Amino acid sequence: MSSTAGQVIKCKAAVAWEAGKPLVIEEVEVAPPQKMEVRLKILFTSLCHTDVYFWEAKAQDSVFPRILGHEAAGIVESVGEGVMELMPSDHVLPVFTGECGDCAHCKSEESNMCSLLRINTDRGVMINDEKPRFSIKGKPIYHFVGTSTFSEYTVVHAGCVAKINPLAPLDKVCVLSCGISTGFGATLNVAKPKKGSSVAIFGLGAIGLAAAEGARLAGASRVIGVDLNPSRFEEAKRFGVTEFVNPKDHNKPVQEVIAEMTDGGVDRSVECTGNIDAMISAFECVHDGWGVAVLVGVPHKDAIFKTPPMNFLNERTLKGTFFGNYKPRSDLPSVVEMYMNKELEVEKFITHEVPFAEINKAFELMLKGEGLRCIIRME
Repeated sequence: MSSTAGQVIKCKAAVAWEAGKPLVIEEVEVAPPQKMEVRLKILFTSLCHTDVYFWEAKAQDSVFPRILGHEAAGIVESVGEGVMELMPSDHVLPVFTGECGDCAHCKSEESNMCSLLRINTDRGVMINDEKPRFSIKGKPIYHFVGTSTFSEYTVVHAGCVAKINPLAPLDKVCVLSCGISTGFGATLNVAKPKKGSSVAIFGLGAIGLAAAEGARLAGASRVIGVDLNPSRFEEAKRFGVTEFVNPKDHNKPVQEVIAEMTDGGVDRSVECTGNIDAMISAFECVHDGWGVAVLVGVPHKDAIFKTPPMNFLNERTLKGTFFGNYKPRSDLPSVVEMYMNKELEVEKFITHEVPFAEINKAFELMLKGEGLRCIIRME
């Protein structure tokens, strides 16, 4: 049993006090885990665009003061009442969504959208007692998507923690707890391209490149990357992208360009931008009779998807996905094993690394659009 089990831990955390202002490294108190909770020592975390989106708080409400962060890896420090499958010293990935194991979604082989633990960006407290586990001199500091990994220690619901191979390098596999698995799984688990097939990837950021990596692993012969930023094209070749289309270079809808390139359309498409026009293009560019389009990007809440119904009647399929259709506790350990077996190449997603004290540099890099993933070393 950990010597700190059952006690309040004082540690450093990067606190977002208000929208858009630099994070401040503070000493915070982290309470012990309660029923069905675990306290984790975070060793490595990385910055995902979702953290920046809610830090900026331009398009939605956000709770402050808050500890952001949700893509990370660490070690279990202590466990709360009722936690059976985790114990101190386990190597784990905390995940922004969960798997309670009891709800209809968790019991379904087709769904990973746990009724109890699916992502809730508004909740700043723990489910057990609706209180945060973080505080500074008695003042509550709120959680973010149940993880809050920009802290040396954090408290997470046990259903949002995936136990992984202790030999896996945590500074690499931390990126598998969100974006990379989302794009990778969207292709492998949902689009399911056949060997020798054609796949169009809309958006060549980290998630889109992970989707391309999935297409490469599935054996697709043509992977067409679609992006408005031509500077991304060269890098995308390393992820299996074979051809590129910049919609700005054409005077016709990009779906028509792709249909001409592929004799009627691609076999599969994966949309990773959240732009509603890109979503429509991704659907309309797949071949009639068998084409499947998968939507990954999150659109504006008021966006409307419009397409002629004949596109469906002509046997095109439109699918959505959440976290690549992976169940966190059941499936993520196997994704880590794919990395360990050298099937999935994670290192090429990691373009920068900074110490925890310089976490704001990671935000600067993402705001400038530089790099894919920046690893933040907590020690």
